[in-house]
Amino acid sequence: MREAVFTVTRLNGYIRNLLEGDVFLESLLVQGEISNFKNHTSGHWYFTLKDENAAVNCVMFKSAARGVPFTLHNGLKVIAAGRVSLYEKTGVYQVYAELLTPLGKGSLALAFEQLKAKLEAEGLFDAAHKRPIPAYPRCVAVITSPTGAAARDIIQIARRRNPKIEIVIVPALVQGADATGSIEAAFHMVNTWGKAEVIILARGGGSQEDLWPFSEERTARAVYNSRAPVISAVGHETDYSISDFTADLRAPTPSAAAELAIPSYARLENRLRAALSALNRAADGCLNSKRTLLNGQIRRNISGRVIKAVGDRMLTVEYVAERMEKAARSRISGEKLRLLGFSDRLKDLSPLNVLSRGYAAVLDENSRRAVSAKQLEAGRRILLMFADGEARADVTEVMYAKEKADL
Repeated sequence: MREAVFTVTRLNGYIRNLLEGDVFLESLLVQGEISNFKNHTSGHWYFTLKDENAAVNCVMFKSAARGVPFTLHNGLKVIAAGRVSLYEKTGVYQVYAELLTPLGKGSLALAFEQLKAKLEAEGLFDAAHKRPIPAYPRCVAVITSPTGAAARDIIQIARRRNPKIEIVIVPALVQGADATGSIEAAFHMVNTWGKAEVIILARGGGSQEDLWPFSEERTARAVYNSRAPVISAVGHETDYSISDFTADLRAPTPSAAAELAIPSYARLENRLRAALSALNRAADGCLNSKRTLLNGQIRRNISGRVIKAVGDRMLTVEYVAERMEKAARSRISGEKLRLLGFSDRLKDLSPLNVLSRGYAAVLDENSRRAVSAKQLEAGRRILLMFADGEARADVTEVMYAKEKADL
């Protein structure tokens, strides 16, 4: 039999057909440790699976790699599900992986731990970044499925606790491959709208696979970057998602989130009444205190003004009294001088003083002073008053001044 001569291309193609036609190699599971991992710019993954004694090249195309929730790294032990074939250009056979599962734990659990460690290292979980939930919000946005139990529970609790608060349900997918993009878009819509003062991200319970959209990196960053504070309320009390760590507050259930975000109107009314009563009491106390203080101040001011006024008046009185005394003494001195002048004049005008100069006063028989000769008659008795005595005489003849002149 003549030996066939193969070209390299034909040989490699032949071997590839043998490998791909083998029932065991067309679908198998290979366990090993990842090394030489390379994430190509095309999106394909290239790596080597090895154990203590051997190694095999592996490739995972972009379409399959996008379904792996965790991050590959050297040293990670996995089970690769796929097929064996030959890459004809190099003549090297390799495993074409279609699914990867980490050894020891599920792929979602590993992905959860990896993303949690990554975001924690970036500081997205730091308490310093947590914002307080508004105590009295006027508008609360709820990102959830509008037909789910979470939406119904939150609306029911909101109506019971405070019907005056506006509750806005923002529809979003909460399960499935498209849920992450839907949640991300809902956050963008609420923050662009800008009227919600707090956001509740809610979904009822489910398996880890069902809740996985809330542990995707895009969802976690949408929660962290939200302008309004976020309460994460995903699953039951024992369920945790990455969004719980990047949110400003985690609630164990959607109902608990409603209780945390929506204040009780009745309790608020009671607090306002108590505050108003306390304010009135404080105002009354303050007014009474200020009134007492003001009255005391007024009394002190009045007393001070009275004392000052009295003092001023006393000084004025003393000054006026001193001036009056001086004026009185001056007036008295002047009057004394005037009296002395009057006294001298009176002395000069005194009849006695006149009589002492050789004159005499004539009184008729009725003791009336005679100032004219006509008052006298011959034969009448008169009284002559001198400075040192008096004498009686009889009128023998009355002569008038004209008659005397004629003589």
